[in-house]
Amino acid sequence: SEDLGSGPTIVNRWEWYGNMNDNERQLLEQIAIDPGVMAGKPVIRGSRLTVQFILGLLGHGMSIEEVLEEYQGLKRDDVLACLLFAQQSLADITFMPLTVDSS
Repeated sequence: SEDLGSGPTIVNRWEWYGNMNDNERQLLEQIAIDPGVMAGKPVIRGSRLTVQFILGLLGHGMSIEEVLEEYQGLKRDDVLACLLFAQQSLADITFMPLTVDSS
């Protein structure tokens, strides 16, 4: 699991999701959480680019190729790691409707 002590931490999300394959585990190793970097938000290892920021770029219509052109130090797997991190983070969340449909 995550050690919030000294230095960056590999996000060991696969401990929570036993059905992940080796490729997924390798992708998640690209994501680090370090309390001293970006206030502890998940970032792409070796950068200050947060998972949230990359997802925001994609959500606002940038393609993976456009993200890679804009941030030339990134690799395709870094962006895919952000997507996988988000997917795994949402896997156990239950969403409840705020209103009840009475029709």
